[in-house]
Amino acid sequence: MARPNWEDLNMDCLVNVFSRVGMQSHLLYAPFVCKSWYRAGLHPSCWQNINFQKIESDFLPWYCFDGIPTEFIKSIINRSHGNATSVLLPNYCTEEALRYIADECPALKALYLPYNQCSKYFLVIPELISKWKNLELLRLGSLYNMEKVLEEISLHCKEFCGLYAIRVDIGRDAASAIVNFLPNIKHLHMQGANIDRESLEIILQGCKELVHLDGRDCVGYECDDQLLKLASHITNFQHEGSRLFDDEDDWGAIDPNDFYDSYFSD
Repeated sequence: MARPNWEDLNMDCLVNVFSRVGMQSHLLYAPFVCKSWYRAGLHPSCWQNINFQKIESDFLPWYCFDGIPTEFIKSIINRSHGNATSVLLPNYCTEEALRYIADECPALKALYLPYNQCSKYFLVIPELISKWKNLELLRLGSLYNMEKVLEEISLHCKEFCGLYAIRVDIGRDAASAIVNFLPNIKHLHMQGANIDRESLEIILQGCKELVHLDGRDCVGYECDDQLLKLASHITNFQHEGSRLFDDEDDWGAIDPNDFYDSYFSD
């Protein structure tokens, strides 16, 4: 009896398998195996989770200082046919590419905005938030114009539940903005942030629906019984490594793909 060929698999089965593999396989390997694999790899279900950070780190030559070309970003986004639910933006892309993603990804639920994008397009980002009405999770690489961003989220993103603000400065104004605009937030990740005790207390007292607060390795406070009491309503309060004063030698690398992994594990 002849052994079955992979290319003879039912198309729905192939799509199901390919929707679970990484972009490297989609771009470099699977399409060149056979015609059926090529067709399956073009199905929108295979492009719901788009990680440009992975493309930038794994595929882009070191000398491409301008980042991923806009036309390439558009071509990847087009493969989702409007069904992309998570996008990790590259460290460098044009405003044209950013606006294209906003227009062509109306189903977006999770968005990663690296530092360069937040600082360069801080006036544009609040305008684009209104196009992502299904947004649930946002990773900000910096807090440029954060109050305006959070205000737009409160107005347009009714299912929003998670904010990643890692290694940023969270002062009292920023803490108050989180409380005022996201009072029902459930997941707040601020690992390695600069945040003093009073700002942390503002968040603990104002965000009563928190179930996960990641305050590890923060600078500006040390956890004690009083803070633990204020955080008693939080199922998972992580505070290990937080300290009053900075010690850069203790900082480890934070992988942008941790955002991607945590989104799918939650």
